[in-house]
Order: sequence, then C-alpha cells, then structure tokens
Amino acid sequence: MKPSALPRIALRDQHGRDWTPPSGRDALLCFVHDGCPTCDLTLPILERLYRHFGGALDIAAIGQEAAGNAALLKRHRLTLPMLDDSALKLSFAAEIEIVPTVILAAADGTIVRRFEGFDRGDWRDLVAHLVVRTAVAAPEIDWDEFPETRPGCGSRSVEPEIAERLAAEAAGRRMGARRIALGAAQDPFEFMFEQGLTDGLPVIPPTPERVAAMLAGTRRDPLEVVAIVPPNLAPATVEKVAANAVMAGCRPEYLPVVLAALEAACTDSFNAHGIMATTAGATPIMVVNGPIRRRLGMNMGMQALGSGFRPNATIGRALKLALRNIGGARPGEIERSTLGAAGKFTMCVAEWEERSPWEPLHVERGFARGESVVTLFGLEAGSHQMSDHTARTARALGGSLGAFLAAATHPRAYRLGEVLLVISPEHADTFARDKWSKAQIRERILEVSARRARDLLPGPEIGEGMSPAMLGLGASPGAAELDALVMKFRKPENIAMIVAGGEAGKFTAVFGGWFGGPAGSMSVSRRIEEVP
Repeated sequence: MKPSALPRIALRDQHGRDWTPPSGRDALLCFVHDGCPTCDLTLPILERLYRHFGGALDIAAIGQEAAGNAALLKRHRLTLPMLDDSALKLSFAAEIEIVPTVILAAADGTIVRRFEGFDRGDWRDLVAHLVVRTAVAAPEIDWDEFPETRPGCGSRSVEPEIAERLAAEAAGRRMGARRIALGAAQDPFEFMFEQGLTDGLPVIPPTPERVAAMLAGTRRDPLEVVAIVPPNLAPATVEKVAANAVMAGCRPEYLPVVLAALEAACTDSFNAHGIMATTAGATPIMVVNGPIRRRLGMNMGMQALGSGFRPNATIGRALKLALRNIGGARPGEIERSTLGAAGKFTMCVAEWEERSPWEPLHVERGFARGESVVTLFGLEAGSHQMSDHTARTARALGGSLGAFLAAATHPRAYRLGEVLLVISPEHADTFARDKWSKAQIRERILEVSARRARDLLPGPEIGEGMSPAMLGLGASPGAAELDALVMKFRKPENIAMIVAGGEAGKFTAVFGGWFGGPAGSMSVSRRIEEVP
C-alpha cells in the first residue's frame, strides 16, 4: 500500500534553496527524470500550472538525476522549482515506481491525489480540483493537443541494486567502508587486479548498491565485527565480509554461510594464520550441513567437489577472498604454499545427508539435524581419489581405505591430525549393506594403516621418516619398542566422513591432513544464522 502522507524529506532546488514539501500549504509535486518521453510531455503542463496557481500552492518538479535535472530545466525553459532528489530518498520513501508520478498533498502532508504516467482525464480532473481548492479560475489549456494516455518510465529508485541500497539505508543499515571513486575511463575490473584484490580471476566490483543488496541476506548490523582476521589481525565487519561475498559472485542468501565460516576460520583452534602461512599447501575446506543446502541449491551429487555450481563455488571463494583482502593472506607474502592447488581458489562441499546411511557430520558434532551448520577443516588444498570397484564387503572396502590412507602426506608420516573422506554413494552402499558404522570404518582404517615403529624411521633409502622422539620412544629404543604398532592418526575421530558425489562410480575422495593439535589446526563447526 502506498503511503497516505508525503514523507518529510528536505530537498534543494536549482537556486540553492532548501525545501521540505509540503511547506505549510498545499503542494503539487511531479517526480521526473531525464530520458523519459512522458516526463517531457508532462513538464510543460506542470510549468503552466505553476505560473497560474503558484501563488496559491507550492508546485515543483522532483528530479531524480542531478545532470538530468539541469537538462530538463534547459530543454523546457522551466521557471518552477526543480528539487534535486538524485539521492532518491524521497522517491524511495514515497514509493515512486513510475515517472512521471503526480502527487497533490494537503498542507498537513496528506496525499489527496496521485497518478502515474500521462492520462489526459487525470490532468483535467486535477485542474478542476485545483480550481475548487484555490478559488482560482481555470487556466486556458487546449487538452486536445495532448494524447489521451502515455505510459510512464521506471523510477530510478526501483532500478536493480539501487533499490536494495535505498532499502538498507532506510532500515538504518549503516555502511562505513571507504569508497573509491574511479575515473570515467578506468575499468573497474582491471582496477581490482591492479590493487591486488583478486585471487587471479576477475571479481565483481563491490559497489555500494551491490554491497547493500548483499547485506539483505543477514539481519546483523553492517558495522558489527564478525572476527579479527589473521595474520594482520584486522577487524572484519559484516559489511566487509559482504563486499568480499559480492566480489566472489555470491547471492545475498549465501552471506550467512560465509559469515559463519569466517567466524570458524578465525578461532584459535582452526589457526587460519598457520593454515595460510604453511608451505604444505593447506587451505580451509568447508562442509555445509542442514536445510540450508537445499534452500541455496547446493550441489551434493555429481561433481560435488568440482565446478559448475554457483553456491558451492562462490561461498568457498568468498571465504578465501576475505582471508586475503581483510586478513592479508596473500600468496608470496604471508601465504607461502610451495605448490598450491586449485582448492586455494575455493572448496565448499555440501553433504548429501539424504543419501547417507549414517548421521550427518553436524549431528555427529552435537547439532540438531534441522540446524544449518558449516564445518571448516584445515587440510590439503587438493583431494586424492581412491578407486575401488571390486570390493563387495565393508571389510574389504575399509581395507582399501586403510591402505590408501597409509600413504597420506607420506608413507612414513604418522600420528597425524585430521583427514576428511568424501565417500561416494556407491561406496556408502557397500558399507551400508554390511551395516557398518563410521566407528567400524575408522577401526578398519587404523588397523590396515598401522605400521611398526621401525618401518617409520628415516633411512638412507627413504629419507623421510619419524624420529624416535616423534614416535614417543627413547633415544635408544629396544626391539620390542621398534616392533610396536603406530597408528596413522592420533585418534579415530580425526577421520571425518561425509557422503557426496554422483550415483555412479566407486570412488572416495581424501583430503589429507595438516598438523593437528595446539601447533596445528583442528576443525571447527559454527551454526549458520539464516534470515527467515
């Protein structure tokens, strides 16, 4: 429903005088912008009424563009006040959708008449009403010179991105980020590259309008500090995260996932500084659970770890851009990965909970099934695919996984931290037929991957290995100690498992671990605060 009263918003006319219509008497206002033929048809009539009724009521045009206002004044030789609403605050508050929109307001601001576009009958009725209202004789206007009707044009206040910005401003959504004005000849995409704000691929310029539209995806204050982002320990506001989400190509409804992921990344347990600074090539790997997967249209099936799906690709990218642009984790500077991997651009996977025979990851971690949760792992930036198309039992398939994981990081690197297995539906079915739990799979992996301590020591033939001290042995271990089995992972729970991927193909993807414990990284889960 349109407002019943004219919003009181101060505007300035072409002579520098401030107006706050209505100014204590009736007001006839016409919202216009340059480039609208119907506005060109209307303004001469409005000028005629200004000259005839101007002593009895306020009459003004309200222009929606600063340069366009000047052009209209010159083209139609207007003497009436042209109020500058290039900020579109009054147009937005008055819910102007079409120009021209004509509003007659009483002295107290109550809207008496309102019509859009051009209709000869509406204008004749308006003039007759003004005659009665002002006791001024009717002006001589040859209405036959005008068409019966003409459609109007769209108001600038309802254009994409502008409308979202205006809505955010009207709701008190403060925005505090510094704005950069580019010259008319500057390419914003090249500018972002020049400033080092991209990950090597083009990004979407985060204009105020786009950031305001992104902020519609959350109820949080734009100036609220979400986290202190290492390594620069820079405060990340909701607004700054939204800007990076724009750059990544996110939709507003993705923003709550990005916010939750950044909160998880900036915890001491996750250790984002270590993840981004290590030469080992670790990176944040994001797993999304709960109802939000379906609402966002996230891919959980074929190519679950690959390209082609906007939510997966852009949510993961937004987190990486925020760590880079806010925290300062830039390749060649703090980010020191020797080789890197494609996962450094983005890695966000949604668990196919409905296809899994087990509890989903977030339920294992203590959340309710109906909650939406993001879990962040600090793991290798690239996955390794284990292929087993012949195993027909859970024990045999678990043995394949154990043999495969024995070489994770290095065949002689043991007592590792976390690892993430993305199990395809066909492999999940093999485990389900024998009713194996995740705990049984973990036990089987640890059983098959266990090695004698003596086989993990470095030597002249294979240089990499673990020292006796790393294995918890004395300086001169005896035969019994050297024959003792060492587990590949510190704890069974360090082997995380989710189900995702296409229905055809017996593969399991493995994201190898980085260092665990206080000096390394441990996965962190955060509830996603969705907007109803």
